[in-house]
Amino acid sequence: MPKVMLLLPTSTYRAHDLLLAAQRLGVQVVVGSERGQVLEPQTTGTTLTVDLWAPEVAVAQIQEYHHQFPLDAVIGLDDETTLIAAAAAQRLGLLHNPPSTVEVLGNKVAFRRMQRRAGLPCPDFRVIARDADPARQARRVDYPCVLKPTFLAASRGVIRADDENTFIAAFERIAQLLADPELQRRGGSEADRVLVEDYVPGLELALEGILCDGELRILALFDKPDPLVGPYFEETIYVTPSRLPGESQDEVVAAVLAAIKASGLQEGPVHAEVRLNQHLATVIEVAPRAIGGHCARVLRFTAGMSLEEIILRHALGQDVRSLERAEEAAGVMMIPIPSAGTLRAVEGVDAAAAVAGVDEVEITIHPGQRVVPLPEGNRYLGFIFARASHPESVETALRQAHQCLRFEIC
Repeated sequence: MPKVMLLLPTSTYRAHDLLLAAQRLGVQVVVGSERGQVLEPQTTGTTLTVDLWAPEVAVAQIQEYHHQFPLDAVIGLDDETTLIAAAAAQRLGLLHNPPSTVEVLGNKVAFRRMQRRAGLPCPDFRVIARDADPARQARRVDYPCVLKPTFLAASRGVIRADDENTFIAAFERIAQLLADPELQRRGGSEADRVLVEDYVPGLELALEGILCDGELRILALFDKPDPLVGPYFEETIYVTPSRLPGESQDEVVAAVLAAIKASGLQEGPVHAEVRLNQHLATVIEVAPRAIGGHCARVLRFTAGMSLEEIILRHALGQDVRSLERAEEAAGVMMIPIPSAGTLRAVEGVDAAAAVAGVDEVEITIHPGQRVVPLPEGNRYLGFIFARASHPESVETALRQAHQCLRFEIC
């Protein structure tokens, strides 16, 4: 039985789906997490406490474990774990991406510099110290622009500014977010920098794929039908297949392929975000991981296989290039948080689940828990999944289901 170490922060959404995929494939799983498990002393070899905030320490911990319990793959599917997984797999002689490549893709400034060196389309940008005078900096930039932390994902801390006043307000808000002790620990010196770049107009799409020895297998191209124009960039609906003309889709794919080639990424899942206008396809980011949260559930492949199963098969050296995605249209809504406070009650879940085309409605924040919207927050209230014969029907089902839901927050 092959043995795989899954690096899973305790905050991840993905644990259940990954463990289920491993069970279906007959793969033995070792969970590496930043917190020790209660039963760890009694379940020798099945869990490992890993310092996810200190990559060099984490790699040494995984290597020591491997000497006693040999591993066949090390996988990280969250932004916090992909670099550690790559470095550990390289150290152990297992399938991996170059750690230097993963490090570049995990840093927005380094990624922009890579795009610029490779001659790829990218917005003009500058980096500003978190303790800089925002009023002085506001006079030096062009508008509209976007301010963002250099290392956070899922649009956390990303704010558009259209003039000096909104720049100052956005900068101060991001600086306050980055002063959080947890983000200071996680980001290190990056938590003391803010990236400012030109706003890129256009439609936004997401590409999901998997790399096999440098060859990209496209698994899905998602439309994002809700406009993402700011001031915050909260993602809501993903629908596949894309409804754009074939020529436009080809432009998006070509832009992602060029960014992947320039980065040196070779293996495993890829999630890319692209802005497309009438002139150009601009890659906003390429992440060496799968789509976040529970969104992977929207994708089904040959024989009902999940995206997590494909990732596991690939990591173990199995050929996944022939797998095909189910032909039906599918989509997911990441349910946004309308206001900050404590979630008191959720109503209408059964009605939402009964909407024609809806597969599942899952609320992932429970009553009594605090909720924080973007740009400070990093969670959604839950997920709605839908399937139909056409993308338009999927989008309609998601919107109708969302209208059924009521959230009491105070």
